[in-house]
Amino acid sequence: MPQITLAGRQIGPDFPPLVIAEIGINHEGDFAKAERMVRDAAAVGCECVKFQCHVVEDEMSPQAKKVIPGNADVSIYEIMERCQLSEADERRLKALVESLGMIYLSTPFSRAAADRLESMDVCGYKIGSGECNNYPLVDHIASFGKPVILSTGMNSMASVAKSVDILRARKVPFGLMHTTSMYPTPPEKVRLGAMQELMRAFPDAVVGLSDHTLTIYPCLGAAALGASMLERHYTSDKSWPGPDVFLSMDPEEMRSLIEGSKLIHKALGGTKAVLPEEQVTIDFAYASCVTIGPIKKGETFGKANLWVKRPGTGEILAEHFEGLLGRVAARDIDVDTQLTWDMVEGGRR
Repeated sequence: MPQITLAGRQIGPDFPPLVIAEIGINHEGDFAKAERMVRDAAAVGCECVKFQCHVVEDEMSPQAKKVIPGNADVSIYEIMERCQLSEADERRLKALVESLGMIYLSTPFSRAAADRLESMDVCGYKIGSGECNNYPLVDHIASFGKPVILSTGMNSMASVAKSVDILRARKVPFGLMHTTSMYPTPPEKVRLGAMQELMRAFPDAVVGLSDHTLTIYPCLGAAALGASMLERHYTSDKSWPGPDVFLSMDPEEMRSLIEGSKLIHKALGGTKAVLPEEQVTIDFAYASCVTIGPIKKGETFGKANLWVKRPGTGEILAEHFEGLLGRVAARDIDVDTQLTWDMVEGGRR
C-alpha cells in the first residue's frame, strides 16, 4: 500500500485521513490572525495546517499586475503583495505550529519560496494545482528529497503523469490531491470519480481530495472512497475579509470533518461474514421452527401445525423450515415447542 510520512505521521490507506487545514493567505499578511487560526486549529484536534509561501518578485512578472482573479477586484500581484508573510513571520509560525504538536506545511509558488522553506527545514512540500505542470519548479522542489503532495486541479492525466515521472525519478515519496479549481466548486463538479482514477493510474501515490465546495460532505464522501488526505480552506472567523474566507471551514466544521473522517476510516473494509459479537442479537432476532398446534407421532409436518417464531435459540432455525414440510413426527409434540431433530423421523438430513 502506498504511504508517505510527514513529521512522523504516517499517511496512506492504512491510516485515518490526514485533514489539512489550508490557512493559505486568509491571514492577509496579519501575523496575529495567522496565530489565532493556528491555535484554534490545534484546539479542535487538527494535525496539519498549511500556509502559502510567496516571494512575489520571484513568483510573478509585472504582467501579473493586469490579471484579476475571478473572486477578486484587484490584480493577483496586489493580492500577493498584501498577503505575503515575511520569512521571520513564517519561521515564527512554523515554530508555533510544531510547539502545538501539529505538522507545518507550506506551498511554495517560486524557486525562491521553495529555497526559503528548505532553509526552514520543513518536513515536506505541498505543490499547488497551478504549479502541477510547472515542471522546472516541481523538479526543483523534488530535488530536496522530501515528501511531496501535489494538487492536480486544472490538469489532465497526461500533465499529471509528467510531474509524477519527475517525482519518481527523484525517488521522493509523493501524494496526489484531486482538485477542482473553481471557487466555490459546485458539488456536481467535484468528481470523486477523478480521485479514484488517480488511485488506479498511480498506485504508488497516496491520494486525497483538496476540496473547494462550501461543506465538508465531499471530503467525507472522499474518505468513504479511500482518500488518505483531505484538505479544505480554513479560517477562525467567517466574517473576516480574505481571498478564500468565503469558502473556508471554521474550527467547528473542521472538528466535524476530523471526527467524521476517522469514523468513516474505521468503517472501511471487512467481508460479509457473521461476527461473534452478533451472537447476542442472533439469539433473539433469528427465528426457530416452532409447533403451532399439538402433533402426534407419525403426523406430517405442514404449515397448519408448524411455523417459525423468535427467538433463534431453537435447534432448528427458520432456514430449514421448507425442508421439514412433508416430513413425519418421530413422537408426540406439544404446542409451542421449539423443534429439535430428534422429533423428526430420520433426523437431520
